[in-house]
Amino acid sequence: MAFLDYHYFSQALGKQTAAYVLLPETGEGPFPVLYLLHGLSDNHTIWLRRTSIERYVASLGVIVVMPDGGRGFYTDAAEGYAYGKAIGEELVARIDKTFPTQANREGRVIAGLSMGGYGAARLALSYPETFRAAHSLSGAMGFGHKDPNPDDARIPEFQRIVGKDYKGSDHDLYALALKNKAEGTLPALRIDCGTEDFLIEDNRAFTEFLTENKIPHEYEEFPGAHTWEYWDVHIQDALKFFFPA
Repeated sequence: MAFLDYHYFSQALGKQTAAYVLLPETGEGPFPVLYLLHGLSDNHTIWLRRTSIERYVASLGVIVVMPDGGRGFYTDAAEGYAYGKAIGEELVARIDKTFPTQANREGRVIAGLSMGGYGAARLALSYPETFRAAHSLSGAMGFGHKDPNPDDARIPEFQRIVGKDYKGSDHDLYALALKNKAEGTLPALRIDCGTEDFLIEDNRAFTEFLTENKIPHEYEEFPGAHTWEYWDVHIQDALKFFFPA
């Protein structure tokens, strides 16, 4: 596949930012697009550095876009950067303008790990007209919904993102899922998590909520922890979910 290191000025962020892009080298398109999101401690380079994502998608005829989401949880911060708008609106429009994409809802899917797992679900539920499906790997599904651990030193940082009244807001996956159900706009959802992952209970709680509220989704647990060994294997499940043979 062709590889591009795509740098641009984001109006939503008010600064330069970047994304890695993988392009099919055969076929004329239009191609579907997979947006692939990183976790809290990483950046747009990490999926290509730590997994075999290029090899996994080589035969699928799909464009892969790996944006830089900073530490912004892919949402519009109460105080700070508007990463939700920057990726869910601005980057999608740029990619459709620049590359031979299938520029409609059916042509776009989104996945991510940890912070990016939350982000994939949040963006798909916030922009259901843009993304047809989302897959969360080891996602921080309680972010913007549950009370934080009072001993977590990151509370001030996280509070600047979600604000004080975050439950029921556009940061809250639980509220967004109910809103989409009521409006008949639910994207397809798939969630997985390792049984030794520190986020396993957050994933179980969210999927139990979806089940109780009759919100369609897929959920699986596998042996594994919050590691690249896990994500390198199970991103392949996401690809099968998005692009079944």
